[in-house]
Amino acid sequence: MLKRTLKIGLIGAGMFGGDVHLRTYLQLSQYGLLPWLGRVGLDAMARQLAHIDIQFVALATHTKQSAAAKRDEYLGLGMSDFAVYHGETPWIDLLDAHPDLDILAVATPDHLHTAPILAALERGVHVITEKPMALDAMEADAIIEASERKGCLVGVDMHKRYDPDHLRIRDQLSQRIGTPLYGRAVLEEPLEVSSQVFRHWADKSDPFSYVGCHWTDLFIANFGVKPVSLHAVGQKKKLRDDYGMDAFDAVQVKVQFDNGMSIDFVNSWITPDAFEAPVNQESQLYGTEGMIESDSQYRGLRFCTTGRGTQTANSHFTRDVRREDGSLAYVGYGVDSLVVCIEKVAEVKFLGKTLDTIRATYPDAVQARQSVLIVHAAREVVRRNHAYLEAGKGAPVTAVFNEQGITVFDPYAGASQIYARPV
Repeated sequence: MLKRTLKIGLIGAGMFGGDVHLRTYLQLSQYGLLPWLGRVGLDAMARQLAHIDIQFVALATHTKQSAAAKRDEYLGLGMSDFAVYHGETPWIDLLDAHPDLDILAVATPDHLHTAPILAALERGVHVITEKPMALDAMEADAIIEASERKGCLVGVDMHKRYDPDHLRIRDQLSQRIGTPLYGRAVLEEPLEVSSQVFRHWADKSDPFSYVGCHWTDLFIANFGVKPVSLHAVGQKKKLRDDYGMDAFDAVQVKVQFDNGMSIDFVNSWITPDAFEAPVNQESQLYGTEGMIESDSQYRGLRFCTTGRGTQTANSHFTRDVRREDGSLAYVGYGVDSLVVCIEKVAEVKFLGKTLDTIRATYPDAVQARQSVLIVHAAREVVRRNHAYLEAGKGAPVTAVFNEQGITVFDPYAGASQIYARPV
């Protein structure tokens, strides 16, 4: 039987690229796509997408050492070999060397997503990118335009959609609470992330842009809403005073949506190292007929060992499942998000689907644009409000989203339009 092939390359081997992305793609190279389809409700596609050979062909990073180290690590685990590239724009070398590439996965720092995404799309290559898709609304529009012009999808790793708790909230519970009124979504990262892992670029992003977009995407996807206004504040204390970094410790963003719902997004990346879990995360949603609370950090598994103290674990995100031969299968909603995007590429390449026919069946670029619009506005509002707060002038700046675009209302500097396309 004719073998159908999907070739994947990856840009970035940091905290997510070198772990979740790379391990997922190498696992799919060994065992194929089909074993993971049932987890995401795509088992009905198994017969149509049988006999697909997934090949992970290349990894590109900024430094030669990081790419080589990851290659050696995974070869030592018995994974398939792959090419490595490095440099300031290593995606160009990867794309040049693999003109038949099907998917470019982008796991670069937040502010460096757009260039490799556009380079891939212009060559007719599908994209899977880490969130946020971009930090700038015009960049998001450029990505969507290139995607639609080339007929190539852009899938965004919004893995919170595939958390089993969130799936139940989406499919059952959210319909039982009446009209949604207000809520709160928290995701707080450890200090190590900002002060060490992302130290060289933390000032180019902020904790809301980095992880708050997970929560904005969840509400946007679940309720089909758009933002209408926001207010945002942030704090620069610990990273600035203790680490000499001009970066936000924490950001709080209040967004009003067009269904009348108001959600507070609370994000930081300075949680103490001794905190019992990798991250602290939870959400609440209140409606006219009920409420939903989801503690995504404390799932009920708690343990204490000498020298480590009390810890909790999120076994839903990723976990190892031992196979009969002793090797480890890698499963969880962190993997599921990537599997869905790859399956959609397979539908386009092998089943003749178009972007229109698969729209909104995965975290696509059009949906991701709404989160980028929120991130773009929040970054401008929090920047101004932080400066005014330090000057003793309060935090009066807000943003409004409408058919004219995004307007920032600043009583000190006057109103200004920062984006001039319909939201």
